[in-house]
Amino acid sequence: MIRILLAEDDSAMRTYLKRALEQAGFSVMAVSCGTEALPLIETEIYDLLLSDIVMPEMDGIELAQRCNELSPSTKVMFITGFAAVALRAHGDAPHAKMLSKPFHLKDLVLEVERMFEDSAVASL
Repeated sequence: MIRILLAEDDSAMRTYLKRALEQAGFSVMAVSCGTEALPLIETEIYDLLLSDIVMPEMDGIELAQRCNELSPSTKVMFITGFAAVALRAHGDAPHAKMLSKPFHLKDLVLEVERMFEDSAVASL
């Protein structure tokens, strides 16, 4: 089962995404900010970090950079309503899939599945 670490500061969105991903068959740990996610990345193995970019305390880009250092095999996908602005502000943003809000839940599930289909094909 694919393990996802979801970092989203909006509680309604976090609950909504967690429920949808779990119904699609993924294991999801959801936290409200990057500083909550970081200790989990240090102690657990996740297949995917799914993170909002704009969050208090530690933004999603910094979280993704730390994740790449601590767990290079963890894939990263950003979900944000501020994609272009946030990425321009960070010239050193890690390579990651981007899904701009608003999006349909089926699109999120399809994008996550695609990320891991590509890995499965590459490992054959």
